[in-house]
Amino acid sequence: MARVVVYTAPGCHLCGPAVETVRAVCGSDFAVVDITTDTELERQYRVRIPVVEVDGVERFRYHVDGDELRKFV
Repeated sequence: MARVVVYTAPGCHLCGPAVETVRAVCGSDFAVVDITTDTELERQYRVRIPVVEVDGVERFRYHVDGDELRKFV
Protein backbone atom coordinates (compact mmCIF):
# COMPACT_ATOMS: atom_id res chain seq x y z
CA MET A 1 0.00 0.00 0.00
CA ALA A 2 1.07 3.57 -0.61
CA ARG A 3 2.37 5.77 2.22
CA VAL A 4 -0.39 8.23 3.14
CA VAL A 5 0.23 11.24 5.40
CA VAL A 6 -2.39 13.71 6.62
CA TYR A 7 -1.07 17.08 7.82
CA THR A 8 -3.36 18.61 10.45
CA ALA A 9 -3.47 21.08 13.34
CA PRO A 10 -5.58 21.39 16.49
CA GLY A 11 -8.70 23.48 15.95
CA CYS A 12 -8.85 22.83 12.20
CA HIS A 13 -12.52 22.20 11.40
CA LEU A 14 -11.70 20.48 8.08
CA CYS A 15 -9.06 18.15 9.52
CA GLY A 16 -11.39 15.78 11.38
CA PRO A 17 -13.50 14.94 8.32
CA ALA A 18 -10.35 14.54 6.19
CA VAL A 19 -8.82 12.10 8.68
CA GLU A 20 -12.07 10.13 8.84
CA THR A 21 -12.21 9.84 5.04
CA VAL A 22 -8.61 8.66 4.93
CA ARG A 23 -9.34 6.17 7.73
CA ALA A 24 -12.34 4.82 5.79
CA VAL A 25 -10.08 4.16 2.79
CA CYS A 26 -6.79 3.18 4.46
CA GLY A 27 -7.87 1.73 7.80
CA SER A 28 -5.08 2.46 10.26
CA ASP A 29 -2.33 2.37 7.64
CA PHE A 30 -1.61 6.12 7.43
CA ALA A 31 0.14 8.81 9.44
CA VAL A 32 -1.31 11.95 10.97
CA VAL A 33 1.19 14.79 11.44
CA ASP A 34 0.42 17.76 13.68
CA ILE A 35 2.08 20.69 11.92
CA THR A 36 2.22 22.74 15.14
CA THR A 37 5.06 20.53 16.39
CA ASP A 38 7.48 21.80 13.74
CA THR A 39 8.12 25.39 12.64
CA GLU A 40 8.89 24.42 9.05
CA LEU A 41 5.75 22.29 8.72
CA GLU A 42 3.71 25.13 10.21
CA ARG A 43 5.12 27.54 7.63
CA GLN A 44 4.65 25.13 4.76
CA TYR A 45 1.13 23.85 5.50
CA ARG A 46 -0.73 26.29 7.78
CA VAL A 47 -2.87 28.00 5.14
CA ARG A 48 -3.58 24.74 3.27
CA ILE A 49 -4.51 22.15 5.92
CA PRO A 50 -5.60 19.50 5.88
CA VAL A 51 -3.16 18.28 3.28
CA VAL A 52 -3.01 14.63 2.25
CA GLU A 53 0.11 13.28 0.60
CA VAL A 54 0.34 9.89 -1.08
CA ASP A 55 3.90 8.62 -1.52
CA GLY A 56 5.20 12.16 -0.99
CA VAL A 57 2.92 13.81 -3.55
CA GLU A 58 0.24 16.25 -2.41
CA ARG A 59 -3.06 14.81 -3.62
CA PHE A 60 -5.68 16.66 -1.55
CA ARG A 61 -6.02 20.00 0.15
CA TYR A 62 -8.94 21.04 2.40
CA HIS A 63 -11.25 18.15 1.39
CA VAL A 64 -10.56 14.49 0.63
CA ASP A 65 -12.54 12.53 -1.93
CA GLY A 66 -12.58 8.90 -0.84
CA ASP A 67 -13.08 7.54 -4.36
CA GLU A 68 -10.15 9.57 -5.67
CA LEU A 69 -7.97 8.51 -2.74
CA ARG A 70 -8.69 4.84 -3.52
CA LYS A 71 -7.23 5.40 -7.00
CA PHE A 72 -3.95 6.65 -5.51
CA VAL A 73 -3.51 3.93 -2.89
